[in-house]
Amino acid sequence: MSALAPASASPAPAPPGSPPDTLAPGGRVDALTGLRFLAALAVFAHHFTGLGGPESGVARVPAFFPYTTMGVHGVGFFFVLSGFLLAWGYRPGTSARLFYWRRAGRIWPAHLAASLLALVLLFWWGGRATDVFSVLASVLLVQTWFPGVTPTLPGNSVAWTLSVELFFYALFPLLVRAALALRTRTLLSVCAGSLAVMAAVNLWLLTHLSGGAAEWVMRHPLARLPEFGLGLVAALALRRGLRPALRAWPVVVALAAYTVAYTRRAEWAGEWAVVLEATVRPVVAVLAVGLVVACVVRATGGSARGEGWLASPVMVRLGLWSYAFYLLHQTINYAITDRWGHQSAGGVAFFTMIGTAVVATALAGALYHGLEEPARRWWAACPPRWVTGGGDPRRIRALFLPHRSGGPS
Repeated sequence: MSALAPASASPAPAPPGSPPDTLAPGGRVDALTGLRFLAALAVFAHHFTGLGGPESGVARVPAFFPYTTMGVHGVGFFFVLSGFLLAWGYRPGTSARLFYWRRAGRIWPAHLAASLLALVLLFWWGGRATDVFSVLASVLLVQTWFPGVTPTLPGNSVAWTLSVELFFYALFPLLVRAALALRTRTLLSVCAGSLAVMAAVNLWLLTHLSGGAAEWVMRHPLARLPEFGLGLVAALALRRGLRPALRAWPVVVALAAYTVAYTRRAEWAGEWAVVLEATVRPVVAVLAVGLVVACVVRATGGSARGEGWLASPVMVRLGLWSYAFYLLHQTINYAITDRWGHQSAGGVAFFTMIGTAVVATALAGALYHGLEEPARRWWAACPPRWVTGGGDPRRIRALFLPHRSGGPS
């Protein structure tokens, strides 16, 4: 979830392992913006169809269920992409204060608007239980940092991922500078080790803690840090000149096959199903980074075919709206169930899902053009002196205003 730094060309390849601070930031890759919308759509499909129970989701759509349950791991794609884009567009020498200022203007305006809508519709009119502490935690985006909030995902429930992202943002200036000092091979080894530890910890949690406690730990920012780090390392590796011969379609096929195996784990794997559950986040992270790298390799390889349909104007536009879409969709789902109850499974549910997605997309477009982008530009145009450090305001604004992104990071 981060702005793609605009540039007229990709960085020139450098010998593997050379320090990336000798390279220009990576060029814009529109296919990643389009890909972001597909990830947000997968999360929407999961939330709409739920887990298939009578009180889960809006309605079960037999044509897609249970495969839509894999959509919950679309947030893992966002974490990987966030680390990638922040490192891909990183300009050595950028102060941490400037970075934090830019992130605040990027995520908070739309987040506050979506949170207000959720609080009014779901907690004031809808009567859901909460408390002042939990509401403040959700508004400040620290709700996943500690237990005890009410409900488990307070305020705008999907904003828990922004709470994780905020933790990543706090660490990014330190992480990227540390990564710059290490060789690519070392960074890749650290990533592999951290993903293995992530899987091992998840397995222990699932076999030793209650479901709610295990989920809280696995949702904690520290537990999701390997996904962000994988994206960061992949970006630095590409900036250093690494160009693997990777295409997107094998990754898509692998993702589809893994989705079938994961969603059928109970009947196919038996007592080993818990292993699939414990390893799903690391596996999705690897597949996500594979898709991202394949898109970048194609975009920077001078292919006559260009970036493909993901970079089409329609997909780029939807990608720009995807952050707002993500923030709004679950509130709309909840509003439907509060007003009309959970819908019956069947063919009608399919058309209800399509209609809900269309409404959410239209509202997302309105939020993006009416608030998110104007607020970001306003915020970028007037950084205070303590942020700029007395630097040239025109140069500082140039770091903010060019923008091509569809998510909060």
